[in-house]
Amino acid sequence: MKIVIFGASGKTGMLLVNQALEAGHAVTVFVRNASAFQKANKNLTIVQGTLSDLEKLTEAINGADVCVSTLGGNSLTKRSPQITSGIQNIVHVMELQGVKRLIYMSSLGAGESKYYMPAFIRFIIVNLMLRIPLADHNQNEQNIMKSKLDWTLVRPGGLTDGVLNKNIKHGSEFILMKQNNSISRASVASFVLDQVADSQYIKKAVWLLV
Repeated sequence: MKIVIFGASGKTGMLLVNQALEAGHAVTVFVRNASAFQKANKNLTIVQGTLSDLEKLTEAINGADVCVSTLGGNSLTKRSPQITSGIQNIVHVMELQGVKRLIYMSSLGAGESKYYMPAFIRFIIVNLMLRIPLADHNQNEQNIMKSKLDWTLVRPGGLTDGVLNKNIKHGSEFILMKQNNSISRASVASFVLDQVADSQYIKKAVWLLV
């Protein structure tokens, strides 16, 4: 499959790129700085551009089977309008190009998933610590859900640099979670890659737990 990855130079994105290439997929990474990648794999295509450049987005997305976003802001105190507007641009170009499948890595605490947490943890995480990043994810999720795409929203808990675990729990139904909801980036990347060819969670938001 041809997979386009946005946010490919981030920690989870890098793992996803490597896993996708190892699985034999044709991978296009859309990055601001092409030097983050060395063109050492014949299945890797690098498109350098910004999320506001519709021409470059079209170059990357044209002919794709699926687009994946692991984009996220790097601040706990400032919104990331370039990413929220960028997600809108990605959705717009996908619809124009007839590319239907979008997998968006969000976060536990976005949307209704904030009610999966114990009240005290919800207050600390959702209302205080991650209030700004979750506001971005909420806006992105809402824009994606309004689209004509076959979307999946992936909502992991706190990301760690731990080892890959293929036996994680996942679902889209209501669940009462415990306090420790951390999960390794490698495990999240692996789950996201599995969704490329899986229709189980199309037009659903899915939580991930270890």
